[in-house]
Amino acid sequence: MLNAETLSDSRVPASHVVACNRRPVRRDGRFVLYWMGAFRRTQWNFSLDRAVEWARRLQRPLVVLETLACDGRWASLRHHRFVLDGMADTSRRLARSAATYYPHVETRPGQSVRLAAALAKQACVVVADDFPMRAAADELAAATSQAKVLVEKIDSNGLLPIRLANQAFPTAFAFRRYLQKTLPDHLPDAPRQNALSGSRLPRLERLPADVVRRWPPASDGLMKRDAAAKAGLPVNRSVEPAATTGGARAATATLRKFLSERLPIYAERRNDPQEEATSGLSPYLHFGHVSVHEVFRRLAEAEGWSPDRLAERATGGREGWWGMSEPAEAFLDELVTWREVGFNMCSEREDYDKFESLPDWARRTLADHAKDRREHVYSLAEFESAATHDPLWNAAQTQLVREGRMQNYLRMLWGKKILEWTESPRDALDVMIELNNKYALDGDDPNSYSGIFWVLGRYDRPWGPERPVFGKIRYMSSENTARKFSVAGYVEKYA
Repeated sequence: MLNAETLSDSRVPASHVVACNRRPVRRDGRFVLYWMGAFRRTQWNFSLDRAVEWARRLQRPLVVLETLACDGRWASLRHHRFVLDGMADTSRRLARSAATYYPHVETRPGQSVRLAAALAKQACVVVADDFPMRAAADELAAATSQAKVLVEKIDSNGLLPIRLANQAFPTAFAFRRYLQKTLPDHLPDAPRQNALSGSRLPRLERLPADVVRRWPPASDGLMKRDAAAKAGLPVNRSVEPAATTGGARAATATLRKFLSERLPIYAERRNDPQEEATSGLSPYLHFGHVSVHEVFRRLAEAEGWSPDRLAERATGGREGWWGMSEPAEAFLDELVTWREVGFNMCSEREDYDKFESLPDWARRTLADHAKDRREHVYSLAEFESAATHDPLWNAAQTQLVREGRMQNYLRMLWGKKILEWTESPRDALDVMIELNNKYALDGDDPNSYSGIFWVLGRYDRPWGPERPVFGKIRYMSSENTARKFSVAGYVEKYA
């Protein structure tokens, strides 16, 4: 028998590895199992790196199991289609490797958990993705609770290990200062660009016949956008697929376009509703089709950057620390600071999606004004169908429903108006979570909850003057937005 110490020479940093049990590694297992659930990519992936290392050490085949559940609260054709695009990419890439790819799309709830558990019984060791969301953690626990072998979960979420801080940070400034103090030691740690390159692993002759018979792999037709094949998916069919294509190949093309065309105007124009100045990477980061390590590496290459350009002092400031251009630093503040502070919250607090997780001052001021008169009050159905009195808000909601995305600045305004037009702050929270996670391609993500809860005061401070409904919560209005930006074209486009 082996134990986790056997891989003490692993290239995957120990700070990214969590042993889920105290079981041994079984040398006489048939294969090493990597259960791919959050980091749906074959490159720049610490989880795949770890699984390949185990397979090499044990000289056993590697099975990559990628599953797609159907019973999530917001499971829909839109989200399934995006993930299936990625499965098609992964299938093509792994077909040229020594690994065996096993894509499974549920037709009934719970199949993924039972399939992973069945394969774990025949495995030497199980490697899984460490994603700090409740549903992912529950699914992993259910599948591996009876495992007789070592189960490890690997963090490949961001540049900073998510379990390093051991505290939830109250503001982006506090997290940024911590990041600036801590990240330099971790920047050299990056996944391999291609973990399977030159791996020389033994091949698996065939997957267990009884397992395949009970849980058949996803068909090529399903992964190739075959309309007839997808017709049987037991998910919300009213949320139709968006035009955006998922998968690692599309993510790479989006990243290249951003770096070559949009990055120069990012700092100045990313908030303008009529400009396409944002990266467009959020859905690919959410579904794990692209790695933050790769995005950072490509940006650093484009900037001609090296670590010796980092500032010596950790001030917590948004500009100047990285030693890159103004647009690059503005982008990194979104990609690293704001993205990873959301992962910090979800990994440190189980109530990350609950009203009670708001700062004390925010809950107090919202409670003080909960009974204030609202000039307009809309139901969930009215919000969903963009049936408010405000043309700009309606346009933003229409973009969300139609395209699965919303312009960056308008996403903040969208939330502020929901707070203003619902009967209570708790109702506003419910509406924001439901609409965002139902329609957004990057919904139900740590960043979703960062943005939604920012509307209600998380990561912010009290603002004056104190207003009806909002109290000391930061206020935004469509009128002020129209004064800042030209929005007529945006409203016309999504009318």
